[in-house]
Amino acid sequence: MLAIIVGVATAGSVMAFSQDMSREAIAERIKPAAQVRIAGAEQAAGQQAQASGVRSGEQVYNQACVACHTTGVLGAPRLGNAEDWAPRLAQGMDVVLEHSINGLNAMPPRGTCTKCSDEEILAAIEYMIEGV
Repeated sequence: MLAIIVGVATAGSVMAFSQDMSREAIAERIKPAAQVRIAGAEQAAGQQAQASGVRSGEQVYNQACVACHTTGVLGAPRLGNAEDWAPRLAQGMDVVLEHSINGLNAMPPRGTCTKCSDEEILAAIEYMIEGV
C-alpha cells in the first residue's frame, strides 16, 4: 500500500516538472485575467500629447538638465561653456546625442528627462551649445 502512495506522489511531482518553464509560458500562465479600459482615455491622451507639442531645448534644459549642466556636477559640460563642450563636440553630434540618450559615465540615460523624445534631447543639447 505504501508503494502505491509513493508512486502516486512521485507521478504528481513528475507532472509538475514537465510544464513548459520558458519565459513566454510563465508569462502566459500569470498574465492578468482582464484589463480595465476607460472609454475615451486613449483618445484624450493622444490629444493632450498633440496639444503640448514638442518642448523647446530651453524648456527641456530648464526642466531636466539645469541641475547638473549649470554647475558642471560630476563633469557635466556647462551651459554655453566652449571648453567643456569642445572634446565632446569633436566626437561629432551623433556621438553626443547617443551618449545623451543612452547615458555615459555619471549621466543616466536621457539625463533626468525619461519622457523626453530624441528630438527634445537634441534640442536641449543644441540649446546648451549655442554660442560655443
